[in-house]
Amino acid sequence: MTAEASQDPTANEDDQAAREQWENAYAAQTLRDADFETMSGVPVDPLYGEGPYPGQYPFTRGVYPTMYRSRLWTMRMFAGFGTAEDTNGRFKELLRAGGTGLSTAFDMPTLMGRDSDSEWALGEVGRAGVAIDTLSDMEDLFADIDLGGVSTSMTINGPAPIIMAMYIAVAEKTGVERSKLAGTIQNDIFKEYQAQKEYIYPPRPSVRLITDMMKYTSAEMPKWHPVSISGYHIREAGSTAAQELAFTLANGFAYVEAAIAAGLDVDDFAPRLSFFFNSHLDFFEEIGKFRAARRIWAKWMKERYGAKNEKSMLCRFHTQTAGVSLTAQQPENNIARVAIQALAGALGGTQSLHTDAYDEAMALPTEKSARVALRTQQIVAHETGVTNVIDPLGGAPYVEWMTDEMERRAEEIFEHLDAMGNGSILEGVYEGIENGYFVGEIADASYRFERGVNAGRRIIVGVNEFTEGDDGEQNLLKIDAETEDYQLKRLETVKQARDSAAVDVALARVTADAQDPTVNMMPALIDAVKTMATEEEVVMAMESVFGTYVEQAIV
Repeated sequence: MTAEASQDPTANEDDQAAREQWENAYAAQTLRDADFETMSGVPVDPLYGEGPYPGQYPFTRGVYPTMYRSRLWTMRMFAGFGTAEDTNGRFKELLRAGGTGLSTAFDMPTLMGRDSDSEWALGEVGRAGVAIDTLSDMEDLFADIDLGGVSTSMTINGPAPIIMAMYIAVAEKTGVERSKLAGTIQNDIFKEYQAQKEYIYPPRPSVRLITDMMKYTSAEMPKWHPVSISGYHIREAGSTAAQELAFTLANGFAYVEAAIAAGLDVDDFAPRLSFFFNSHLDFFEEIGKFRAARRIWAKWMKERYGAKNEKSMLCRFHTQTAGVSLTAQQPENNIARVAIQALAGALGGTQSLHTDAYDEAMALPTEKSARVALRTQQIVAHETGVTNVIDPLGGAPYVEWMTDEMERRAEEIFEHLDAMGNGSILEGVYEGIENGYFVGEIADASYRFERGVNAGRRIIVGVNEFTEGDDGEQNLLKIDAETEDYQLKRLETVKQARDSAAVDVALARVTADAQDPTVNMMPALIDAVKTMATEEEVVMAMESVFGTYVEQAIV
């Protein structure tokens, strides 16, 4: 608090009222069965410093009044390789090891909306994630896992509505009501054009599919987050922390504007929006970024988009440690990197966390390295004491300055996008995709960073300094050609056994619904996958209407 504020009795009264409100909210919550004290037995208070208080607008100090005193973040480990049966086994191992949520990685053909027997898929089946071609694969992926009792995250974008349809169909087959399904599907297409490049259709029809999913889940699936607005891939492509923050939240604002334009009330869908951020190595910059994200989102949702429900103002986010920071040289050093990044995520107030395995710079993680990654965040949660106090760095001058600076830099970018869109962030994002603004900004930031590394002004331990020592032989996970052969035979078996006439009818309906922008696509997609229509067949049924996106070269 400034000296002027401390002399203002009104400010003091307001802070006292806010403090009492927070104390009452805190007292109403159930706390974890834990000793909130230091290792030496010194009791610690839940919160130190003055307002704004956690669980109160603008939520700089946390989205909930008790934060980790009531519940730790979801420990969600990313898994996906080979066949659905392979990944199902890894899911079960992670749950046995103490994981509290599932996070699914799909292989490149699945991410691009292509079947395993496509000529585009040759050599890629099951390599970078699990291969999913039909509902039969999705059933095997979640076999013997209670979808009503576990939170599931799925990293998929262009074909997201098709994968979502398969997940819903699996739940129905196993007797789980849609209303009980909890989790998140990434479904963030803007960042694909900006950074990751796994798109299928042009931006506008892609956004139509996203708003259809938002409408559908708002009505049918109250526990499901239909869009995880993702800055992670923007950062992995080379952006700065401020660019990651600004581009991510701008994409979020764009989805809000698209949903409102589609006839949804902001408070009907905004509480189910979530975010996905990167946790990189500049420790305090990352913490400031996370705190600023909450504050910016709350202000914009309330002041610009007229949200009245506080849940619409909550920036709840998943965090993953920075894969781009991992090195193939001296890979054990990555354990230390991941631990520091995980600690930043915890101190920044994340709602769920994925920690990268130390061997991921070279291959998909082995069962052992995935377990070490999970244990890393368990150590942060249970041994460091950082979960005993809410926002323990709040009030620290450097952290507060960094939070303000991240907000300031982000607002400059919002102003630019708003101007490009003539008062619309949505149109500004479309324009920024078409004119190469996002791609250019990320490329410039990446180039500046790499120049620093090459000049030796940025030290990467084991890469451009401290390189002595034997890295040793690594036991890496290898996906052999037999996996692809197995998946191709499995897909052929499903095609032979299905009712081809029923598939044709279902696909014709998908195409017809795609032609009518007033029709929600989700019911037709669910019915199509139930006939064992393949992912690529459904993609093509919509592609015939929407077309495909080809990125323009920026000179």
